[in-house]
Amino acid sequence: MAEITLFIELVALGLFSGFLAGLLGIGGGMVMSPFLTMILTHRGLDTDLAVKMAIATAMSTIMFTSLSSVRAHHQRGAVRWSVVKGIAPGIVIGGAFASIGVFAVLKGTVLALVFAGFVFFSATQMLLDKKPRPTRQMPSTAGQVAAGSVIGFVSGLVGAGGGFISVPFMVAHNIPMLQAVATSAALGFPIALSNTIGFVISGTSVHNLPPFSLGYVWLPALLTIASCSVLTAPIGASTAHRLPVAQLKRAFAFVLYLLASYMLYKGLFNGH
Repeated sequence: MAEITLFIELVALGLFSGFLAGLLGIGGGMVMSPFLTMILTHRGLDTDLAVKMAIATAMSTIMFTSLSSVRAHHQRGAVRWSVVKGIAPGIVIGGAFASIGVFAVLKGTVLALVFAGFVFFSATQMLLDKKPRPTRQMPSTAGQVAAGSVIGFVSGLVGAGGGFISVPFMVAHNIPMLQAVATSAALGFPIALSNTIGFVISGTSVHNLPPFSLGYVWLPALLTIASCSVLTAPIGASTAHRLPVAQLKRAFAFVLYLLASYMLYKGLFNGH
């Protein structure tokens, strides 16, 4: 019975996060990590390990969701591949430094606090509908690699696809919003791939991992969530053209505040 309940929970999470990703252009990581933390702690994992596995598993699902998303954007000609080529090498460097280095050293409760801070900030930006002014030109290759390393590093610590950093960065550098969102979706794949490899490597020597784990990545959740979210992401994307997305984003900001508060609680009180 417990396995059936778990399956239903993971299917629901996959369908919901996929739809949101398509509707609002939000990578599912910020939604998935708190819910996966709940599911894993409910199954008896201590908070430290549960938070780390939740962030790693949420990140690994982005490999699949970003591919389905970027395909739709590419067909509309919205992806700036020259920018992807410039930023992606830095993303791999920053992602590796985060996932193999800092993530492995920090306790899960500290990562929960970092996650909460990042999501509080992102939700506030969403609520206020803050958009940077396009006042600059895209930097040189070295500048793009440096920007990519920051995006990859922060994404690796919080298990998010980087859109909350890469989209404002591109908009500030005179890339139209639609192209910035599409290009950010394309950057989601190298972010997820480099960090997932790092999470697998840094988690191999960890004891007490639940069954069917590959390092910090929990395979049952990855497979179930990824296969479900790929189904609902296109539905969310088509729904976005019929609904007032700006108002929906403001409403969703309050959902993010709740999820960030839960992770703040886990970080401060170790879930007790």
